[in-house]
Amino acid sequence: MKNAKPALLALEDGSLWPGFGFGAAGDTTGEIVFNTSLSGYQEILT
Repeated sequence: MKNAKPALLALEDGSLWPGFGFGAAGDTTGEIVFNTSLSGYQEILT
């Protein structure tokens, strides 16, 4: 990604994860969920 800009993911527990961002620049909030299963994704959200 030649247009990637340095970015920082800051978690509620104070953990900081450096990486690269793409798309629009700015501050935002949200949830981090990672799931590779074929079913049961509803349970992950609860």
